[in-house]
Amino acid sequence: MKTVGILGGMGPEATILLMQKLLAAVPARDDADHLPLIVHQNPQVPSRIAALIDGTGTDPGPVLARMARDLHAAGAQALAMPCNTAHHYAPAVIAATPLPFLDMLDLTAAALAAKGGKRIGMLASPATRLARVFDAPFAAHGLTPVTLPDDGELLAIIRAVKAGETPIELGPRLRDQAQMLIAEGADHLLVACTELSLMTDALPANPPWTDSLDCLCAAIAEFAQS
Repeated sequence: MKTVGILGGMGPEATILLMQKLLAAVPARDDADHLPLIVHQNPQVPSRIAALIDGTGTDPGPVLARMARDLHAAGAQALAMPCNTAHHYAPAVIAATPLPFLDMLDLTAAALAAKGGKRIGMLASPATRLARVFDAPFAAHGLTPVTLPDDGELLAIIRAVKAGETPIELGPRLRDQAQMLIAEGADHLLVACTELSLMTDALPANPPWTDSLDCLCAAIAEFAQS
């Protein structure tokens, strides 16, 4: 199998969730059946929120590029980054090594189109919207993002996850945001923040929803086993 390097720590729980999903993705009978990963769990990556929303933070790009080089040196054969907003800095990661980069945004847009989604309700950080990271992948697949007039509550939920509040406490708030997106005309919901991936149990049953972390997980498993 091939080894995938993970640029993690954005946030730490989201990276652990990806690892758990990858464990569950393989019908393993022994340790050696599982996917080989090299995980760079670096919660010291400069805040994407501070850089993109507040406009006062340090550029995360150079740190992410160093992480990519470290993973390459450690033996990774491809790179993946379980943070939607951090894909704004994907060019720095891609330029840092010759390794293939498993782009979570492109993978997600392709999955949404395959499921027949058209108007995609964005459960995401405002930084994802401001950085317009989904614009090109969505346009390539004929998808329209649906956002809320005020996404401050989504940011508050994401910050609460980072501060250690539990999904039980925050789930009803996320469900309310999902219902508001449905009212805005969304025909499919997208969990486009890996902090919110920890709370998908709170989402309404209809309309259907997709988690970008699941899209990345599937691509990692496919690459590792290819």
